[in-house]
Amino acid sequence: MTLDRSPGLAESARALAAREVTARELVEQALARIEASQESLNAFRIVRTRAALAEAEAADGELAAGIRKPLLGVPVAVKDDMDVAGEPTAFGCRGEFPAVARDGEAVRRLRAAGAVIVGKTNTCEFGQWPFTEGPAFGATRNPWSPEHTPGGSSGGSAAAVAAGLVPAALGSDGAGSVRIPAAWTHLIGIKPQRGRVSTWPRGESFQGITVNGTLARTVADAALLLDAASGNHDLDPHRPPAVNAFEAVGRDPGRLRIALSLKPPFTAAPARLLPEVRARVVQLAEQLSGLGHHVEEADPPYGQIGLTFVPRATAGIAERVREAPFPTLLDRRTLGAARLGGLLGGVPLRAARRAEAVLHRRIGGFFTSYDVVLAPTTAAPPPRIGALANLGGLATDRAMIAACPYAWPWNVLGWPGVNVPAGFVTGGLPVGAQLLGPANSEPLLLSLAAQLETELRWHETWPPQPVASESAVAQGH
Repeated sequence: MTLDRSPGLAESARALAAREVTARELVEQALARIEASQESLNAFRIVRTRAALAEAEAADGELAAGIRKPLLGVPVAVKDDMDVAGEPTAFGCRGEFPAVARDGEAVRRLRAAGAVIVGKTNTCEFGQWPFTEGPAFGATRNPWSPEHTPGGSSGGSAAAVAAGLVPAALGSDGAGSVRIPAAWTHLIGIKPQRGRVSTWPRGESFQGITVNGTLARTVADAALLLDAASGNHDLDPHRPPAVNAFEAVGRDPGRLRIALSLKPPFTAAPARLLPEVRARVVQLAEQLSGLGHHVEEADPPYGQIGLTFVPRATAGIAERVREAPFPTLLDRRTLGAARLGGLLGGVPLRAARRAEAVLHRRIGGFFTSYDVVLAPTTAAPPPRIGALANLGGLATDRAMIAACPYAWPWNVLGWPGVNVPAGFVTGGLPVGAQLLGPANSEPLLLSLAAQLETELRWHETWPPQPVASESAVAQGH
């Protein structure tokens, strides 16, 4: 196992259990990769060097004693909107934040599975945008093209996994924030059923539209991390029935009815699927057809679903701004969104929450005719670093809608979605496609994604060179 790139999550766990490598060696290698890449890639807000090494030593002791846990001694990363005891949770904001006293529930469960948290990855301010940059930490770059964003808001986690710094990472997804960066960095990104992975100490995050999910290079690794992080705090309001995601990866999905949906859902601004991205998604549909599935074009009956998203998203931002210790340091776009959330936080928010049940029935009916929806994850490849940095609030919203009109409806519904790599467009930039299903359909989506992966072997393709030896950024690009 070399320094250049991390072995996969399942492979790391297997090698540790077989005593082919120690946890300290794996964690030291991950920390060395992070250090070597931080100046060029900038994936991490916090690196837990001393704590991670101590946790690796403890894991080696447990392994030597014959203790077995799913991820015992394996290094992973989490997004910096998740509480890790002894570390601050800045969530992309400027300022000096105090260390939190306790792990969030998802992190607690990762630790219970034996994982070593090597650091917390960068995210844009309150996770609002599909890029990962800002005055708090600079810009996180895409390992496939350092001049481009890895996406957001889980861009730090995506960059870290795509570059091979760690085998897998947790992110969060409130409007595509796991799936979008997964698409733009050639990864598997799982947005699970609401409540599958706890967001505690918040029972709901952003009025229930944001869930925690996983990013990895393979379906099996993303599923393994999902199983390790899954479960609920006693006070969680959403408690879906348990699923075994990792077991589903090895299952034949059977012959499925797949709806190819290329039309953007309701948007308040123009959105157009770029021809190159469309071609990659259609090619994936043809490959699914070649695997024996019935694929035809059909769009879910979204209706005016956007009217239910905006009150929940902006009310969620308003809640975060009210809690922010340094409100004067926040982006003007954040403050504008919070003002809108204040206006929409009463009757419109309650109406938006009530509308979810209606949407479940209407769009749920679509799944009597189809098993899975295949849709683009984004309408465009990743933009360049800084392209959205200095825009006003309305211009930023329009740019976001133009690039990313496809992911957010499943956040309103609270149902699972999985990004799979769809190939590359001009400039070698990755794009992705979403497999979307009804409530609690993670096993079906993952078995289908794994079938595609076996056929297409996308995980065997890496960024052009290891980020540890990346010189383009250092030379001024």
